[in-house]
Amino acid sequence: MSFKSTGGEFASRNLIPRKWALFLCACSFCAGMSFTNRMWMMPESKGVARISKTEEIENPELKAVKHESNNNTEKLAMVEQAIQSQDKRLDGLKTKITAVRAERDSVSLSHPVKGTSNISGSMLKRKYFMVIGINTAFSSRKRRDSVRATWMPQGEKRKMLEEAKGIIIRFVIGHSATSGGILDKAIDAEEKMHGDFLRLVMFLSCSLNVIVSVCVHTPATLGMTLAAHRTKPRVYVGCMKSGPVLARKGVKYYEPEYWKFGEIGNKYFRHATGQLYALSKDLATYISINQHLLHKYANEDVSLGSWFIGLDVEHVDDRRLCCGTPPDCEWKAQLGKTCVATFDWRCSGICKSVERIKEVHELCGEGEDTLWRASF
Repeated sequence: MSFKSTGGEFASRNLIPRKWALFLCACSFCAGMSFTNRMWMMPESKGVARISKTEEIENPELKAVKHESNNNTEKLAMVEQAIQSQDKRLDGLKTKITAVRAERDSVSLSHPVKGTSNISGSMLKRKYFMVIGINTAFSSRKRRDSVRATWMPQGEKRKMLEEAKGIIIRFVIGHSATSGGILDKAIDAEEKMHGDFLRLVMFLSCSLNVIVSVCVHTPATLGMTLAAHRTKPRVYVGCMKSGPVLARKGVKYYEPEYWKFGEIGNKYFRHATGQLYALSKDLATYISINQHLLHKYANEDVSLGSWFIGLDVEHVDDRRLCCGTPPDCEWKAQLGKTCVATFDWRCSGICKSVERIKEVHELCGEGEDTLWRASF
């Protein structure tokens, strides 16, 4: 009895409450499930990794797909390279075609634009020694008439000059802003009467180009002067200068892009004055081909000079191309140092040219027969 009593007391003291037993069982169950899942998932993951690597190394189909992908990438690169090569060839062909066209026009001048003079069929294959282009404006009819009345031969004499000496003299003009408008029609009518115009684009394709904004009272002297340079492929002849870059807005010859030439107060690079300069055929062709790329500054003579920076061009500074009006050109002529062209610096030409050109021509010009006797 005593034993039972003792055992019963022991049992009652060590008995775990029911709710705690259930709680401990639940915790044990969850811990077991967590451990079981980890044990099953880890081999499965490793197995997948091994299968993936095995397929990558051993599966021939997968290898073929990857090889085909690499081939396609290489083919695309080759196609792109071929396209780039063809683009370069096309650009080269375009340049050559333009050069051939310029060469054809310089030889024949046989494709006149409306409002330009045609050259007779017997002269289509003739190479001209010199093409003198006289810059003119739509509103300068009186100035053109004064040139026609002095040093520019007219009618049959002009045709004889072209045939006998290979010298063409024309007024050079572009197109008006409204093509086919009243200004172009006026030039067309004047061209029909005199036949002495060339459009600017055609002029740039001519042989030896002489740009004139003043009066050339001695075309024979001009021809002999330039004949000394006719064998030079890239020659630029004129009165070379290097004037200041004018940065103040509103002044004459203001250069809006003055900042491109360095600090304020700098001078331009050497270039020929715009009154008269000459270009060899190669340089004229270069301009004709690249005119859509060449940048134009505010002043035409500066623009031209800038196009030759970096090119292998010989600059010839000849002061006979920029004599002053009488008495300067007059006493030089008396000393046997005949000037090619004359102008007043303050006017960038002859001041009151319409009224004074005849007088200047008589004092500084060469004899009427000089041009016909000259040999170039």
